[in-house]
Amino acid sequence: MKRHAPATLRNREAIAAVLAGELPEAGTVLEVASGSGEHAVYFAQQFPDLVWQPSDYEDEALASISAWSDEAQLTNILPPIQIDAASNWTIASCVAILCCNMIHISQWAATVGLFRNAGSILSKGGALITYGPYIEEDVPTAQSNLDFDGSLKARCPGWGLRRIADLDELAEKHGLKRTARHSMPANNLLLAYRK
Repeated sequence: MKRHAPATLRNREAIAAVLAGELPEAGTVLEVASGSGEHAVYFAQQFPDLVWQPSDYEDEALASISAWSDEAQLTNILPPIQIDAASNWTIASCVAILCCNMIHISQWAATVGLFRNAGSILSKGGALITYGPYIEEDVPTAQSNLDFDGSLKARCPGWGLRRIADLDELAEKHGLKRTARHSMPANNLLLAYRK
């Protein structure tokens, strides 16, 4: 049942260090596309005053998240819920939304849904935080990211690295504004958008 995503071990400490300055002190954080569930458990351990709500669309991922959560026995991580990023969510509100490594490995409609829902359910000042590889205007894209982009598009034409300018435009349409850009290891970025 438990899945293992090697990248989570490599990036979780760097992500947590940045999240420490972006997340509020208390409230519920919704993680969209939690994947294996390893991030959710690690971040719940690192931020014990926050309640973590993992989610994913795939049944296999939900089973893995449950397995990791059950093993960790943490009181601040909720059972995973099924969310299709592209559809409308039934969540009432949350103080932050975290989405790691989904935007480039999904259809553009999932990103549109992520920002649309964030604009609806985030509390005032709440943050939508995204992590992954992106394409920036006036910043050379690392060859490894260009190669990765090509391999993603070969797997599925609707996938691929997104332009930050497109995300910024999408954010503005839904009442969000980018407030931070953090350089991360392995040519990744962490972006924060606030309501």
